[in-house]
Amino acid sequence: MHNDMQKQLQGYGLTTAQIIYRLPDHPQFLQTYIWQDYDLAPNFPEMRGFLKFWQEKLDGPLHSVRYVHRRLISATEWRAVKGEFILH
Repeated sequence: MHNDMQKQLQGYGLTTAQIIYRLPDHPQFLQTYIWQDYDLAPNFPEMRGFLKFWQEKLDGPLHSVRYVHRRLISATEWRAVKGEFILH
């Protein structure tokens, strides 16, 4: 099974973050970075880990972070299939 599908079955959902940061050489200018990964709501350990890495290792100070999260598969949407019919 693909790793992304396995994460979805474990409760992970797709999280997209819009990270706005200041340019190191020109702090009056803002730049946008889009980050996307599978993460667990409501604590978002993957996103928090990435933001911690950003603050510790990268030069551009964070201005703001906006994010959305969506579970792609829920328990009621998943069902086992025992057969498959292929037409043409």
